[in-house]
Amino acid sequence: MTPKELLETVSRAADHLRADAGAPRVALVLGSGLAASIPDLDDRVEVPYTEIPGFPKPTVSGHSGKLLFGTYKKGAAGPLRVAVMQGRFHFYEGHSMAQITLPVRVLAALGVKTIVLTSAVGSINRTLRPGAVCVLSDHINYLGHNPLRGFHTAEFGDMFPDMGGAYTPALRKLALAACRKHKIATKEGVYIAAPGPSYETPAEIRAFAKLGGDVVGMSVVPEVIVARQCGMQVLGLSWISNMAAGIVKETLTHHDVLALGQRMAGRLKDLVATLFEKL
Repeated sequence: MTPKELLETVSRAADHLRADAGAPRVALVLGSGLAASIPDLDDRVEVPYTEIPGFPKPTVSGHSGKLLFGTYKKGAAGPLRVAVMQGRFHFYEGHSMAQITLPVRVLAALGVKTIVLTSAVGSINRTLRPGAVCVLSDHINYLGHNPLRGFHTAEFGDMFPDMGGAYTPALRKLALAACRKHKIATKEGVYIAAPGPSYETPAEIRAFAKLGGDVVGMSVVPEVIVARQCGMQVLGLSWISNMAAGIVKETLTHHDVLALGQRMAGRLKDLVATLFEKL
């Protein structure tokens, strides 16, 4: 796909969604098992990914593949129009970086200025236990690819976006306060993006710890890079689904990740609602 083709795909998808979208200002991307974490929305519209031009079909359990639009009416500054992605695309599914990040570009084209990215992660930091939330302060891209490679055109923004402060400090402060309000264990930390789909080895986890990583996952980072190029404010919320390989001796399974996500969904719904009230 050339930059021109990608731009045309973004335009077609945004045009398809514009009537239902209603000028969203905030987007929420839900990670594995978090489909029930959506705050109460009025005027709700659901659009399956299969109906959106250019969107791939999700293949991972726990990612239902719907784009929702609705209005959150309890915001301090009045009603807030939001977009919610129920499921994302991953590099390990075989999608290109352009496909993985296409939804972020489409959301930007619809007017989204702030994006909240949630994800399930393994904890490298022993002080972050399952059920806690890591508010992302930075990341290390271990995917071996950058979503901006080969896809620059002036309409997308700067070819060389600054990644310093990619995770908006003011939003991180709001998230930490919201976690404390809802008695959710939390701290800030660094996300390491691994390619997957296999879980990491104990040796890799030891290396990631020495690099300064606190949590490890298989998503988020490509979306953050593109969101920054598009000029969005970014908040990353990673809930701890398990301790990473080698830190404990338990066998890791995706089924367990989804099960804990379902138990966490209600608490994260309250957390996101509090954030929406402040945005």
